[in-house]
Amino acid sequence: MMTAEPTDALDLLKSDDAVDERKRSKTMSRKEMARDLRRRRLSGDIDPEEAELLGELTSNRPKTRADCVSSARPCVFVSCKYNLYLDVNPETGSIKLNFPDKELWELEFTCALDVAEKGGITLEEVGEIMNLTRERIRQVETRGLEKVRTATEAEPRRPRS
Repeated sequence: MMTAEPTDALDLLKSDDAVDERKRSKTMSRKEMARDLRRRRLSGDIDPEEAELLGELTSNRPKTRADCVSSARPCVFVSCKYNLYLDVNPETGSIKLNFPDKELWELEFTCALDVAEKGGITLEEVGEIMNLTRERIRQVETRGLEKVRTATEAEPRRPRS
């Protein structure tokens, strides 16, 4: 007589007993987390350990380029707007990994300011650094130059002395 016991791992996962015992983790979006943190800050309901950590992060974070020029690389301040590893949306707090297949220490450049100091480089090199195609870099460059051109044309000309 055959028993109805699971014969392999797949059957075991499908069994009703295994499903009942499994605990699911709660997923909380970054937007939700940021909203919760802002709410707790406004109400003064921040855990002392969390407040100490946030204070330490704020005090250690470079405030000017001069503060971070001699800092260790790769740059550990991943939420800095010049960090190339990830982008943080300031409105929602959502995070976009620019290099999902790489770790921070695997990048040649982690700071856009370091790339700018390097001097003139090709669109291909910029694309490789930012994980974008050469064509996309060209489009961004064209758009940026157009914005600069528009802004300078809108400024009143100063008389030459």
